[in-house]
Amino acid sequence: MIAVLTRNWWALALRGLFAILFGLAAFAMPGITLAVVILLFGAYAIVDGTFAIVAGLRAAERHERWWALLLEGIVDIAAGVVAFAWPALTALLLLYLVSVWAVVTGLLEIAAAIRIRQAIKGEWLLAINGVVSVLLGVFLVVVPGGGILVLIYWIGGYAIFFGVLLLGLAFRLRGLRHRPA
Repeated sequence: MIAVLTRNWWALALRGLFAILFGLAAFAMPGITLAVVILLFGAYAIVDGTFAIVAGLRAAERHERWWALLLEGIVDIAAGVVAFAWPALTALLLLYLVSVWAVVTGLLEIAAAIRIRQAIKGEWLLAINGVVSVLLGVFLVVVPGGGILVLIYWIGGYAIFFGVLLLGLAFRLRGLRHRPA
């Protein structure tokens, strides 16, 4: 898996960049209609899921562990499709959709960090990202009365934090590209 990640460090960097852009958009346009925010979330989840699936398939081609990345991608794309197919229902269920997505993604990122910890230093970035994802998901379920605007700010902050951590991991992996195995 480490060979695939170092060779495709740019995919993690793009995931991080998209996450940061999504987070900034959530903060910059809080008055925008809820439908647009749902569509932004749907687009982000589909793009993020696509990159995760690509990374999982590339790992599978090399007979490396791939299931966590593939499963993360499927969950991301499913969340995005639901957001596009039923925006009115999604507005009511967005809190729970995002919380489940954050918990599942976080647990899979923690699993991936544990798997790669023997191969590289800096896996803690992915583990922290996973823990923050799980905490966000749990918070949204425990404190649902915060309102959709607060949810938008939390998602924006999470996306920026997620993106920064992924960029950090990507550039660490980039540095490993030319190192002998």
